[in-house]
Amino acid sequence: MPVINELIRSEKDGTLSFGNYTLDTKSKLSDFEHCGDTYKIKTYNEITKLERNGSFVYESVPGTAVNNFMATDTGVSFEVEGKEGAQITLELEEGASYNVSINGNSEGITETNMGGKIVISVSFDDGKPVKVNVTKA
Repeated sequence: MPVINELIRSEKDGTLSFGNYTLDTKSKLSDFEHCGDTYKIKTYNEITKLERNGSFVYESVPGTAVNNFMATDTGVSFEVEGKEGAQITLELEEGASYNVSINGNSEGITETNMGGKIVISVSFDDGKPVKVNVTKA
């Protein structure tokens, strides 16, 4: 799974791909239109952050590349890759519980904090992408 050289792009299946963890300097792109929403991406080797209509959606430390990101009322799914393990923060429904699975393995149920955020840690083996699914419990 390659990095996203254009920083963010719409995929034919309606998902989003974004992020470039190989950049040494911060790069950003604002006002990216996708399915009626406006996105802003900031990415480089230390962080990748995505906002939709001015609201937080995704952040990883260090930076990552995300493919096929799909957010619905019931959860989020995507594939992610990076150089080293990453801490990913997602904005979901406040006060809700979510089943988290990584590469098909259940990580258990996580509750969002007062701001509606959850934090997931992922490890990358030999540069292989990791599939993340977060679904409402």
